[in-house]
Amino acid sequence: MSATEGMRADWANKDFYAELGVKKDATAEEIKKAYRKLARANHPDSHPGDTAKHEKFKKVAEAYDVVGDAGKRKKYDEMRELYSGGFRGGFPGGGGGGGTGGFDLNDLLRDRAGGGGGFGDMFGDLFGGGRGRTQQRRPQKGADVETTATISFTDALEGVTISLRLTSDAPCPDCSGTGGKPGTKPHVCPECDGAGFVVASVGGAFSMNETCPACGGRQLVYDEPCPTCQGSGRGMSARSIQARIPAGVKDGQKIRLRGKGAAGENGGPAGDLFVTVKVSPHRIFSRKGDNLTLDVPVSFDEAALGAEIKIPTLAGSPVTLKIPAGTPNGRTFRVRGKGARKSDGTMGDLLATVEVQVPAVLDTAAREAVEAYRAATAGKPLRANLFEAS
Repeated sequence: MSATEGMRADWANKDFYAELGVKKDATAEEIKKAYRKLARANHPDSHPGDTAKHEKFKKVAEAYDVVGDAGKRKKYDEMRELYSGGFRGGFPGGGGGGGTGGFDLNDLLRDRAGGGGGFGDMFGDLFGGGRGRTQQRRPQKGADVETTATISFTDALEGVTISLRLTSDAPCPDCSGTGGKPGTKPHVCPECDGAGFVVASVGGAFSMNETCPACGGRQLVYDEPCPTCQGSGRGMSARSIQARIPAGVKDGQKIRLRGKGAAGENGGPAGDLFVTVKVSPHRIFSRKGDNLTLDVPVSFDEAALGAEIKIPTLAGSPVTLKIPAGTPNGRTFRVRGKGARKSDGTMGDLLATVEVQVPAVLDTAAREAVEAYRAATAGKPLRANLFEAS
């Protein structure tokens, strides 16, 4: 009998109900209650150095792992019913003696790879599989990929399709992700017995599955690793894709492109691509939410006497802005519908702020005109209120 079959025979001769002190028809709640009571009474942390209690704790945990799970319990009960009596005196023809039935436990527990199937497969499903059988790995979604793209101010407002060159993790192109040297054949990983994972204790009655360190979860190993990826099964993939950046995107915004990330494994879907958009500043326009902003220089006389001036828009013809007489510096005018595109398809506004310009140099005629204005307004000091008593 092989080591795997011997282990399965050992399992087959255990009565997990008796180990927990419950009847075969016990409810799930009764089984859980019995397990918790025995686990507390025999926990290694409460009884350091007590080998007998430590061993009892392991047996109780093993029993609960089977009969405490509805699916495993069903298979276990079916096995007991099919081979009734085997838990008291061993299976006929097996290690428990009593070989009167004319059949061999080795045949009952034979792997599917050997053509037996049946009872051996039942144990494989119940206790994690055996040598010669590997579990089908589930499809896995590919990794998400992140990148950065810089676009112009105008493209951010109108939307644009850009080309991106991506480098991401992917299956090794030479071994197709197997990790083995091309042309060589694999065999079942001896570390995990083809399960793809190992059970690691995290203290007490708790354990968790971890990816097998020997096969990396691939379930199979090669005697000669792939020289390209050194047995990792992974490599780097470079590719170009076309990405659509929607209209109205803001500087620093992250765009998600589904299915444009790294390729999946075992038929799984590709991951997603996340593009962080950087928007280059415009020469004269800025952005405030869904509105565009523009600083408009005006002369003193335009602000004082009023005027109609032309101002640019980002993607259309200039518009006329009416400046009322007496407009102060810093006043903002709203031009509706000339801003950025909103998420609902409508347009924001253009906010034009007046900046009254003071000439750095005056010719003779201009100086005389300003001096005449000063003389005309000399009786109306602007700062008189600064000196009023509070």
